[in-house]
Amino acid sequence: MSRKELKEPDAFMKVGSKARSWLQDNVRVVLIASGVALVGVGGAVTAEYLGGRGEEEASKDLGARLKALERPVSETATTTGEDAPFKSAQERDETVAKSMSELRADRSGTKAARTAVLVLASAQLRLKKYDDALTGFADYLKETHPEGPLRVAAMEGQGYAHEGKGDLEKALASFEQLERDNKGEFLAGMGLYHRGRILTLQNKKEDAARTFNDVAAAHPGTEAAKLAQARLNELKAQGVVLPEPAAPAGAAADGGGAADAG
Repeated sequence: MSRKELKEPDAFMKVGSKARSWLQDNVRVVLIASGVALVGVGGAVTAEYLGGRGEEEASKDLGARLKALERPVSETATTTGEDAPFKSAQERDETVAKSMSELRADRSGTKAARTAVLVLASAQLRLKKYDDALTGFADYLKETHPEGPLRVAAMEGQGYAHEGKGDLEKALASFEQLERDNKGEFLAGMGLYHRGRILTLQNKKEDAARTFNDVAAAHPGTEAAKLAQARLNELKAQGVVLPEPAAPAGAAADGGGAADAG
């Protein structure tokens, strides 16, 4: 794989952003390589930082600052003001990174400040400041509850950052951790999907095909499963022999039970 391919965002990576309810780069972050780009922030973030009344001011501050992620990007925009479009995605992400850094300093110790770490790391990722992003994602994972709903986004972010640096082995390890640790619906199956992507980049296309095949079985109906099927179609077009479609989780057991009953 060329150096350019390592640095440029994967087309499927951009589409993969649609699997995130609170990340969108068009959302994408992400999230990531803009896999964790945050443009819309939904219920998961609210659950992460809203708590006691002592957090109210900090949460309001965070909510106000996150509005910058909803502002469009337009090189030709002529309007001015707080809601005016950014001239570029870079300008947006630099603004978000600065704002989140300020919030962390001003609201230190609050849940809002901890959430800001994730938003900051995601912006740094999109700015290709991969080492800074990795530090931020690691800090977020260290500071948040083990069952926090946004931890999986940080794990995915770590994988994207390693990938952006060209360290595919570490990226693979991060995505595999995401698959192991993710017990919820948020980003369901994305760890396994990303594992297949990395195997493809490593030119292990048969292994990648088996992995993509497993996504549909383990996580049927998810965005990850749709992305995996698109990848399988792409590999097939390249002449890779695909495995037989795997049965969805639980189907084999149900079928066996029916046979026994008969």
